[in-house]
Amino acid sequence: MRFILSIFILYILAATAAAQAPPLALLNANLIDGQSGSPQLGMTILIRNGRIERIDRQRDGIPPEYKTVDLAGRWVMPGMIDAHTHIGDLDAARAALRAGVTTSRNMGISHFVDIGMRELNRRGQVDLPEVLSAGYHIYPTPREGFFLDFPQLADMMPHIRGLENIRRATRVQLERGVDVIKVNATDRAGTVSTDPRRQLYSEEEMRVIVAEAQRFGRGVAAHAHGDEGGLAAVRAGVRSIEHGTYLSTATLELMKKRGTWLVPTLATMAEMIEPRNDVSLQIRGKHMVPRLHEATRQAIRLGVRIAAGTDTDYGPTSNFRLANEMIELIRLGLPPMDAIRAATSWSAECLGIAERTGLLKPGFEADLVVLELDPLKHPESALDVLMVVNNGQIAFRRF
Repeated sequence: MRFILSIFILYILAATAAAQAPPLALLNANLIDGQSGSPQLGMTILIRNGRIERIDRQRDGIPPEYKTVDLAGRWVMPGMIDAHTHIGDLDAARAALRAGVTTSRNMGISHFVDIGMRELNRRGQVDLPEVLSAGYHIYPTPREGFFLDFPQLADMMPHIRGLENIRRATRVQLERGVDVIKVNATDRAGTVSTDPRRQLYSEEEMRVIVAEAQRFGRGVAAHAHGDEGGLAAVRAGVRSIEHGTYLSTATLELMKKRGTWLVPTLATMAEMIEPRNDVSLQIRGKHMVPRLHEATRQAIRLGVRIAAGTDTDYGPTSNFRLANEMIELIRLGLPPMDAIRAATSWSAECLGIAERTGLLKPGFEADLVVLELDPLKHPESALDVLMVVNNGQIAFRRF
């Protein structure tokens, strides 16, 4: 009850901050709303109190209290929702926002700094995206920070094993206020000493995690490269599979049947083959990237639900953005409009926030980006964001 009350208070604070900003009128917008099958040209978007008030073609009679911006035929789409990030500080969060990301799901960072960023956004800081938190991975050997934050669990050091311990490790993070639980169904790919095919938790263990998360109204995302661990996670009832490099047709078919999301993180997986990485990782990447591409093609053919995520930290060396993921999805067979949906409304569904964001429609949060060119024909234009409206206010503008 205390957690629900605190969230209610934060939404009241955010609404108060939005109400203090002047209402906004965007004129002459070519609109992709994240839902319709075709763009709407020459639209006017009215924004008040952090929400979209009206969308139509009326240009006259805008009340004088509205701040008016003529977009002159530029393209507008919903603020992008990055379903898989590792944003670790405010500079990185601001970099994500400048790239058009108005909401991200942070999939592992120490000391719950993402909860702090989330609360700052909800209290009215429009220069930051909303950053949803997964806290720490549920992993047999978690980061040391986990035990610094939860010294009461010192009896689990150095391994989180056993159904009751797994339940405890899940519960303390839910009580801290995370938005999703992340479990490593298989080991990592980005370190030389780990085998990404190796299954780490059984179906029974992951069922305990899913059940505990459901008690708090939360879903579970499973990091899974290998098929055996991925299949166990799907059977256990996770909401999404992250990466999915070696998923078999049978596992993908089960995901389609159960409505399990796939967040393939295609663009950043290619980073493994860059020369700055250890040679062993480059060799691994040359094998894994084609397998991930094939699994994603198959998922698209089968109609598995796809959400777009970068798996990046938006830090100084981060050179992939959500537009790169959209481009890769299109290259693998997803229609351009669906690639935009994967980065907006579909990601909102995956994150469980589709009732309030991810679409440009009256009543929804006023999160949107402005681009120079039609992203259906020029998806690379999403790499060059001209303006971001975040929580109803202009957070970034270049024209």
